[in-house]
Amino acid sequence: MPTQEQNAVPNRIPTSIITGFLGAGKTTAILHLLDQKPANETWAVLVNEFGEVGIDGAILSSKGALVKEVPGGCMCCVNGLPMQIGLNMLLARKPDRLLIEPTGLGHPDEIIATLNGEHYRDIVRIQATMTLLDPRKINDTRYSENENFRKQIQVADILVANKTDLCSEDDKQAFYEWVKTTRPDLHEDAIGWIKHGRVDPSWLQHTAAPSDYSVPAPPESKLPFIDIALAPKQDIVRKENRGDGYFSCGWVFSPKYLFDMKEVLNLVYSLDVERCKGVFRTTEGAAVINAENGGVTVYTVAEAPDSRIEVIDRQALEVESLETLLNDILISETTT
Repeated sequence: MPTQEQNAVPNRIPTSIITGFLGAGKTTAILHLLDQKPANETWAVLVNEFGEVGIDGAILSSKGALVKEVPGGCMCCVNGLPMQIGLNMLLARKPDRLLIEPTGLGHPDEIIATLNGEHYRDIVRIQATMTLLDPRKINDTRYSENENFRKQIQVADILVANKTDLCSEDDKQAFYEWVKTTRPDLHEDAIGWIKHGRVDPSWLQHTAAPSDYSVPAPPESKLPFIDIALAPKQDIVRKENRGDGYFSCGWVFSPKYLFDMKEVLNLVYSLDVERCKGVFRTTEGAAVINAENGGVTVYTVAEAPDSRIEVIDRQALEVESLETLLNDILISETTT
């Protein structure tokens, strides 16, 4: 637990963790926060994804933030080395604020323990840990009985119900009753009910609860730290991962390829998977496509250095079939 003397260390970088299960809207919330940040400040984002190809980093970079990705499972695994490498690179840039987005299947308590450890406690000042969730899922045993989901709820200094535009009044009442039972210690100003990831920037200033978390011994399963990049003359990279009962597969396509936007949407709508997210270079410009629970959101970005897509499901994926479908909708090859 940080001491009073440690809390008095000046010039530490304000740091918040934005956590939540798969599909809770973490990246959208961070995009909103980056839009609201003071113009004279530089913010950094350390982002971790279960998948291997790094979709969120490509999205967040479009906002001008300093971004470092840790793809391929929980960033605290393997003695926390992936997290330390990414964190050190960002801290060396001396940002005005640091946001950390763990994978939806990660261990936020271990990240807090690392930040409270001797290597970082005089460099970062931990502020609020914000947990986002879809209130329609609080009684779904696939979530409520998941250890990572429960940890995300317990570490929250701010607990935010997102995607409320899809909720009924009964959902809202059930959420607040659930919070009273699950986190009776939370004050009403630490509970949010929002749409489209529009978190209140002032929540970042919320005081973090004292933490007794300690860094555990490294687990048996070791996930690699992989920075995905296309080799010279390499057109497509495919990476697969599995863990915590989920399977993922991601692809990175050379920037010389374009996709037909309509066909991409048709493909995404046709997929019966837990989660699908991608950044595509299309004939209509660069676009981010996000699919979860049968809903699909699309928005444009100024540019994308390449195209990449990640698919996550509880069942083993038909990887070869998916790759064939993707190749079938490549419609143009640009000159480079």
